[in-house]
Amino acid sequence: MAKEIRDPKLLEALIPIILLIILLTFNVRYFGDETLSGANQIALVLSATVAGLIAARLGHKWKSIRSTIVKSIGSAMPSILILFLIGSLAGTWMISGVVPMLIYYGLKILNPTIFLFASVVICAIISLATGSSWSTVATIGIALLGIGITLGFNTGLVAGAILSGAYFGDKMSPLSDTTNLAPAMAGTDLFTHIRYMVLTTGPSITITLIIFLIIGFTNNVEAVGTDVDAVLTSIENKFNVSPVLLVVPAFLIFIIVKKVPPLPALIAGTLAGAVFAIILQPEVIREIANIDGNYVKQSYISIMRTMFGSVSVSTENAAVNELLSTRGMAGMLNTVWLIITAMVFGGVMESAGMLIKITRYIMKVVHNAGSLVGATVGTCIFFNTTASDQYLAIVVPGRMFAKIYEDMDLKPEVLSRALEDSGTVTSVLIPWNTCGATQAGVLGVSTFTYAPYCFFNIISPFMSIFMAAFNIKIRRISDDKEVKKAHSEEDRTDI
Repeated sequence: MAKEIRDPKLLEALIPIILLIILLTFNVRYFGDETLSGANQIALVLSATVAGLIAARLGHKWKSIRSTIVKSIGSAMPSILILFLIGSLAGTWMISGVVPMLIYYGLKILNPTIFLFASVVICAIISLATGSSWSTVATIGIALLGIGITLGFNTGLVAGAILSGAYFGDKMSPLSDTTNLAPAMAGTDLFTHIRYMVLTTGPSITITLIIFLIIGFTNNVEAVGTDVDAVLTSIENKFNVSPVLLVVPAFLIFIIVKKVPPLPALIAGTLAGAVFAIILQPEVIREIANIDGNYVKQSYISIMRTMFGSVSVSTENAAVNELLSTRGMAGMLNTVWLIITAMVFGGVMESAGMLIKITRYIMKVVHNAGSLVGATVGTCIFFNTTASDQYLAIVVPGRMFAKIYEDMDLKPEVLSRALEDSGTVTSVLIPWNTCGATQAGVLGVSTFTYAPYCFFNIISPFMSIFMAAFNIKIRRISDDKEVKKAHSEEDRTDI
């Protein structure tokens, strides 16, 4: 006789999460910046094991739990493939001189006072045009980080500015997958959703820009920064720095705008970097190959090494050597490991109904528009933390809350905006979320280091709650009915 499956109690649903929080706290204390090298992954495995034991106690069969785990990991596979390709793209863009060129011209153009402000704006424009925060961070983001480090800025502060701009663009771009997903889940159209987001996103990015501008004017970074002239000289001596290299990022942005899917677009960008490296940087190619022989053989070895492994270009300046190093696909393995273990944890929690159990309790505090949006924001952040995927953090709450918003006389764009104000932008603040793990891996800056400076990502969910709590521009279904009724009465009066 099959064992009857019962729903988890709230405490049972919370035990794996409490354990995870405890283990992660110990990891930060004892491992510091090395938590992504295995400690956090094991914490997720142990927490998933405890969740699995509870699931078995509730009557769930291992085959069912395993099926949900596999499905959960499968949903993250596009992100994992993109992550690998970003590693190879960063490599070929480094040895081709694209990233050094961006650093070189950036140091000449960007004044330290407005550097952080400009970083937000630049990343916002590129992400808005491409619809991809990941591509923005992996390309111009890496260059801006190098410029910021050279100017003497704290790495977390620079990464926070980069991510604030990148996620603003991702959130507002009609080309972004999350910007299309949120209105689809809520039941509204894309451009209604984007226009309505301006009401919360506009103030959030304005406050963010003001904060970074104040930091720029009040921090004396030049006193602690690396000598800029020395960096410029080192780059000039090692690379053929030419505006022609702008063709590579321009080409990638162009094909992304033309809606070429992410994987083929990143492959194309990687190969474009490889071609320009072979043509314009023969000395770098020979240095990385480190063998005698014809140039074709040296080029093949150098490009392959750069795409799959760690490569560093040596100069007479130690600080520049740090900037001109790349880890290729292999450098992303710890991040991929983290994503897989996170999806295992999320899969077990989902299969046992623990995630739904916790969200049902959250719904008990809903009494008005403010508390409903607050509950939506909290649920999205909860799913970003437990399911470790921003898409699930949009899809599941979107399905859960759609009918409740309708019952409370709120238009679907109120829900879609809340999903994006929280589900999209907070994903990068969670170390084991696919977004947080990816951006930490790409930038080489731990999530705990940059998260306090991602002002846009932090402000956005609070702005969403604030607007709803004070009933500012909250759209109601009954408003349309009243407008239609008024128009009908006017028509009758005209007759």
